[in-house]
Amino acid sequence: MDEITLKNYRCFREEQVARMAPLTLLVGENSTGKTSFLAMVRILWDIAAGMRAADFKEPPYDLGSFEEIAHRQYGQSERLETFEAGLSLYAQAGREAQGIPFDKAYHQSVTFGKSGTVPFAIRKYFSYGDISIDLKNQKGKGVIYVHTPQGKWEGNFPLPSDREPQIVPHYDVTNALNIYRNDDRNLQPMNGTPARIQPDLEEINREFIMPISFYFIANPLFWKEADYRPFASAPVRSKPHRTYDPSRIIPDAEGDYVPMYLADVFFRQSKSRWETFKQKIEKFGRDSGMFDEITIKALSRRESDPFQIQIRKFGNGKKGPKHNLIDVGYGISQVLPVITELLRPDGPRMFLMQQPEVHLHPSAQAALGSLFCTVAATDRQIVVETHSDHLLDRVRMDVRDRKTKLKPEDVSILYFERTGLDVTIHSIGIDEQGNIVGAPASYRQFFMEETAKDLGF
Repeated sequence: MDEITLKNYRCFREEQVARMAPLTLLVGENSTGKTSFLAMVRILWDIAAGMRAADFKEPPYDLGSFEEIAHRQYGQSERLETFEAGLSLYAQAGREAQGIPFDKAYHQSVTFGKSGTVPFAIRKYFSYGDISIDLKNQKGKGVIYVHTPQGKWEGNFPLPSDREPQIVPHYDVTNALNIYRNDDRNLQPMNGTPARIQPDLEEINREFIMPISFYFIANPLFWKEADYRPFASAPVRSKPHRTYDPSRIIPDAEGDYVPMYLADVFFRQSKSRWETFKQKIEKFGRDSGMFDEITIKALSRRESDPFQIQIRKFGNGKKGPKHNLIDVGYGISQVLPVITELLRPDGPRMFLMQQPEVHLHPSAQAALGSLFCTVAATDRQIVVETHSDHLLDRVRMDVRDRKTKLKPEDVSILYFERTGLDVTIHSIGIDEQGNIVGAPASYRQFFMEETAKDLGF
């Protein structure tokens, strides 16, 4: 995702446009809409992937009903009738055969009303060079607009019934255009296009639909499989246990499944895969100063029997004793679900994280910032709500020092500023030297006050 827009949604009254990047950091005071922002990112993904209804109460977010979600205007007790959200996705590509560069873009806007969680208006806009297709779905009616250098046309197309399979956006376009293949008179000219000129639908399909469909099919955003859906973590993860009983691996926001996942890799997958995964986890342990080694201890020879997770710390060149996870402090058990989800080879392409620095000391928070940079540099997108300036500063330094392939434009800092009952989102960037650019005066004041609180002033 490259851009998120919000309007009349919870604390966001005026339209807010937030720049997304491979690594996006959400900062600001409590109760300024950061968690609501994360929730809407997942909802927009789901609708773009073909889901017909939004789940505003799916863990770890519970936004309530429409009355709790729609913005309440200042000085008024009644809420608005609708709220809106949108996403934009951009891509640059070139056609090697002709050597002609062009832009691809997908925009989606969704309007929700009191009728429920099913949006009553959806707009999907595709642009590909000088050709664009605009699809509008409102109150059971589908309208398509086709724009080409030769002219502009519009027409209606039937919407799928609730019983039909869920569809992805590029199929919407193909399905709508297929209506006109045998009788393109249904596509009416508009805005001065001569009536005698009809769009060459075969050319549009060849030059527009097929390439952009391939792009969207290849993009994980438009896959409905669970592994591609954003992973959303809770701010407080599950408590450690002394002994675990193997069970089915079902990902959850609190990380209850993580011990089972680690055991599954250890017991059932190849030794080399476990060693590779283990080394990545241990690297973070060393970088953060929290631990040096993690092992799975089988309590019998059968994979179905209980097991333990053990942690070991080294010192002065010597290996210390192994300790049960429950005996080594709460911080390790709280960060283990986070780093496991980020480092697992079969993990999702997008992460939505709330305060991953909880229970971590400053050096571990900084190490987490480095890990985010490393993962975001591998074509994965991370959106993090954080209150840690240690994490934020490490990200800036790693970009400055070119620790990864992450460039300054690959990091977006979204500062949530409250004014009365409304919140404004400021999209802030960093330069080649890791300096903050484009920040309002209140941003620096916010961190000065936070630092003063930490020092007890």
